[in-house]
Amino acid sequence: MKKLMMAGVWLLFMLTQNGFDAQAAEMDVKATWLWNPWMIYSDEAGTLAFLESKDVNKVYVQIDADIPVSVYRSFIEKAGVVGMAIYALDGAADWVAPKGFSKQDRLMSWLSVYQQGSAPDQKFAGVHLDVEPYLYSGWNTNRAATVKSYQALLMKAKTSTAALNLPLEADLPFWFDEISYKNTYGNGVLAKWVIANTHSVTLMAYRDSAARIMELVKNEIAYGEKYGKRVVVGVETGQTDEGDGISFYEEGEAFMDGELAAVSAYYAESKGFGGIAIHHVDSWKTMSP
Repeated sequence: MKKLMMAGVWLLFMLTQNGFDAQAAEMDVKATWLWNPWMIYSDEAGTLAFLESKDVNKVYVQIDADIPVSVYRSFIEKAGVVGMAIYALDGAADWVAPKGFSKQDRLMSWLSVYQQGSAPDQKFAGVHLDVEPYLYSGWNTNRAATVKSYQALLMKAKTSTAALNLPLEADLPFWFDEISYKNTYGNGVLAKWVIANTHSVTLMAYRDSAARIMELVKNEIAYGEKYGKRVVVGVETGQTDEGDGISFYEEGEAFMDGELAAVSAYYAESKGFGGIAIHHVDSWKTMSP
């Protein structure tokens, strides 16, 4: 009996350790946006080599219906071999327009056909939406209605992705924790609502120092902890005219890596922290060392 009890304790220990390992693996995300899917059409091997050299394990790949599905299938299959999860990326500000939902419907329809016709190792691992309602004209003329339309769009996406058995993710600006809503979805803080209603968010915390990034993301990571969700911290590498302090373009990759390591270390014990995302492949490839 004593041996059986000890075996049971050991088994429980091993299962617990494996659980922690799985959780750690889930947290250890290094993602990027691939906005130009034609690069996997013209240079699949080169694109994969670059991503692998940067230890990327998650890629948000733009969906372009003009690209043959065989291109996506090949890329996903080969990326999977080297440990990369590929998420279908799409979205635009005008998706929150009165009839903008039709564009999201087209994406989901395309995905449904794609998934059904693909082998298990060629399927997308999830859906990643980049819908920025603040770039739509209605944000300034009727913000309440635009916010509600955005929420409706995400709820529709949640239903569609559930039918596809895929997790739903979304890009989120760091300042949505300052936007409130009061409508048929209740009332509260928009960032908190989005985090609660998606599987994960990638926070566009576009600043070029660890201290400023950590200050920007603290509320969202706390929301992630509350709702059992992962918040991935995204940073910019492209040249921008939005002012100093936005992108790591000027400082270079080595400096960026150091700052991101500091962010990851700071939030290492937080269950709401999901890793790092680099925006985006094209500018990252041309970034100074």
